[in-house]
Amino acid sequence: MSEKTAEEIAQELQSQPGNQQVATFGAGCFWHTEAAFRGQPGVINTSVGYMGGHFANPGYLDVLSRITGHAEVAQIHYDPMIVPYEALLDIFWRCHDPTTLNRQGPDRGEQYRSVIFYHRPEQAKVARLSTVKLTAAGAYPTPIVTQIKPATDYWIATDDHQQYLAKKAGSQK
Repeated sequence: MSEKTAEEIAQELQSQPGNQQVATFGAGCFWHTEAAFRGQPGVINTSVGYMGGHFANPGYLDVLSRITGHAEVAQIHYDPMIVPYEALLDIFWRCHDPTTLNRQGPDRGEQYRSVIFYHRPEQAKVARLSTVKLTAAGAYPTPIVTQIKPATDYWIATDDHQQYLAKKAGSQK
């Protein structure tokens, strides 16, 4: 399987027809978030980048310096006839700790915040309901701090960040 550049991924996603929908999640380091969704049935493609900030076309070092307000995110293109949004939310909740503010493991800063960026009103409704159900079920010992916000401009990260963990695993064989 050949590696695609960030530009090739973006062009491919724009040209795909049909029932494809987009979901965007911030759950700490975007490498781990992307890896959680990659290869799931119904997931067409994944990419990593930045969303939710106030700085156009940020780079990794800009976001890391905490001056842009962006979150590291994984953007998921999926077929809702194969994998419903609710199933993507289940993966999101399992792949990180949604009770830690601006932190996942050793990674600290607002770029690592837990956030669901919705692209459609239905996604916002389903995400809020999912949060309420988890809270009511006592799924976590402390309150969920995940933000649910409308999607803003998505700035795809550079090629070296795309499918990083899959590339790293492949290079160790």
